[in-house]
Amino acid sequence: MGEDRMSLGPLELTDGRWRLGDAERSDGHWVEFRPDGLHQHEPDSEGQLIPWSRIMDGIRLTWGKHSWSTNNRGQYTLKGMVATRDGGWLHMTLRHPYEDHQLRFDQHTRPYRAVDALRLEALLRQLTADGRLHVLGDADWVGRAAACLAGGENRRITSRSLRQAVSEALAAAGPGNA
Repeated sequence: MGEDRMSLGPLELTDGRWRLGDAERSDGHWVEFRPDGLHQHEPDSEGQLIPWSRIMDGIRLTWGKHSWSTNNRGQYTLKGMVATRDGGWLHMTLRHPYEDHQLRFDQHTRPYRAVDALRLEALLRQLTADGRLHVLGDADWVGRAAACLAGGENRRITSRSLRQAVSEALAAAGPGNA
């Protein structure tokens, strides 16, 4: 990857912006982390913005062509890679009004390591629990957190190891300015 291309599973920095999914495809779906919230990009559409303040909980990643394919949430290969190549979904619960919501993203041509995808999901969950999702709008902060999380071996992953990795990343990234 070039100097301005960094990634953590499906999360990638391109042109100074953090995006979930392959933003290079003209006909693709991806989610951009902006200072004001998550912006869903779709073909032939202006997309939609989900403000950080609307996101309550329930953040998780699933893999597959359809958002209801939650059976694909944890399908990984024996080599520790995300098994499906049909795309992904970022699920969350929103407030005002309360609703379950999904944002679609297309996968990159490169495979995703399971450890990176699971660490990304753990980071999103912890920031939601802490009421700090808005820091994802600060590209420098996300870069520091992602750099800390992107290392490590792709082997057996436990809840404890995910919590520890996220705690270390939060400490390394600092308080954030967003």
